[in-house]
Amino acid sequence: MNSFQFHNPTRIVFGEGAADRIGELTSSFGKKVLLVYGGGSIKKTGLYDRAVKQLNDAGITFYELPGIEPNPRLSTVNKGIGICRDNGVEFILAIGGGSVIDASKAIAAGVLYEGDVWDFFTDKAVIQQAMPIGTVLTLAATGSEMNGSTVISNWEEKLKRGAGSPHLFPRFSILDPTLTYSVPRNQTVYGSIDIMSHVFEQYFSLTENTPLQERFCESILQTVIENIEPALANPNDAAARANLMWCGTMALNGGQISLGMVNDWASHGIEHEISAIYDIPHGAGLAVVFPNWMRYVYKQRPGRFAQYATRVWGIDPAGKSEDELALAGIQATRDFYTRIGAEARLADFGIGDDQLDRMAEEAVRYGPIGNFKRLEKDDVREILRMCL
Repeated sequence: MNSFQFHNPTRIVFGEGAADRIGELTSSFGKKVLLVYGGGSIKKTGLYDRAVKQLNDAGITFYELPGIEPNPRLSTVNKGIGICRDNGVEFILAIGGGSVIDASKAIAAGVLYEGDVWDFFTDKAVIQQAMPIGTVLTLAATGSEMNGSTVISNWEEKLKRGAGSPHLFPRFSILDPTLTYSVPRNQTVYGSIDIMSHVFEQYFSLTENTPLQERFCESILQTVIENIEPALANPNDAAARANLMWCGTMALNGGQISLGMVNDWASHGIEHEISAIYDIPHGAGLAVVFPNWMRYVYKQRPGRFAQYATRVWGIDPAGKSEDELALAGIQATRDFYTRIGAEARLADFGIGDDQLDRMAEEAVRYGPIGNFKRLEKDDVREILRMCL
């Protein structure tokens, strides 16, 4: 296990009815607020009206930035920066899933920066300060509600990049599982795969002597597997929705489950290149990429994959070699994704091989990616080819 430091300042307010505290929690951070949300689902569910009433009752003046895209755009972020500057906004309230929260974080960083906010996503600048933000989570997926990371897309250049800073941790995050009851089936599936993928990026590590961290990871994976199908069968299953929501937060809240471990993150880098060009849902892309990444790299440490097969999927090790166990666990992952309705190939989205070279080159623009196995351009291209 490596040395580490850990600090997470985000206040979590979890449980049924937590959304009734929007006005109370927001009012302590300012009286001029930017309300950021997505395509309008919060209006259909009544959450928008609940939030607006609370903000009004708290004497808060708010400005709105609706229409955040599933892969949030740099152009939309710049629009939000302009609204904040023009109106003296003091606080940003994000109501939605990871895309809305990520866009809000980028806005928070950009408002106080004199240059182009995209500088933070191309390593031209480091985030030194940011406006405070709070979140009301409506989709269990990214963990952005409790971490300091953000990912946005520069649609004009067909690039998708991430940035991070301790200044981007939300001041509070409201996690009310009832707000996820109305999430469409495909978003529930993709969100759950995103949660599992975040765990995979941390679990498949070459770091030795990390038994507690490994079991943290395995428990989250098992909990997602146990709860996704009940949630799909009954979208109002309170226990299943609550468990998925908390799994999503714990899977990526600044590294808690993998402290002292070297993480990978190559699969996310590969998927970002896919969705930057083709604009497919992030979780859908990960459902295709991850099993193929697993097959490509598992021989770096087959014992970890064998452990994954036995502990997470309950595969009987009797009579099986380490490699056979590893491959059985990888196949169980693919079979599970197929069973819950996720696509298995890029061809399922109409994606061919015409952009493979570009995606592989962009993935390694700043050098080899990943740590479980360092991937060069040819490695990335081969994994993408396997995904076709």
